[in-house]
Amino acid sequence: MAQCSTCISLLLLLIGQISAETQSDPARRDSITATCKDQNSLSNRLDAVEKRVEDTVQKLEEELAGLLDAIEGPEWSFLLNSNNVGPTVHILEESNPKPQP
Repeated sequence: MAQCSTCISLLLLLIGQISAETQSDPARRDSITATCKDQNSLSNRLDAVEKRVEDTVQKLEEELAGLLDAIEGPEWSFLLNSNNVGPTVHILEESNPKPQP
């Protein structure tokens, strides 16, 4: 029984302290409110950036899919075929190689 009354006393003490802190300092409450507003503003800006990044990624995925479809088309597929007997095309080399001294 004594243990129960001790727990209730501590609980009431904590409730009293919390209510006293929230009512005691309006300047502190205003600074907390300003901090919350800043946090919400930052969160909204981050949400907007996240939306723009997602939209950009989606557009890039669509463009990549279009490019892959074009590469796999009949006019480019012979370059990807490993069984072709024609000359190998190196797309990263210069078209007119310079002679080595």
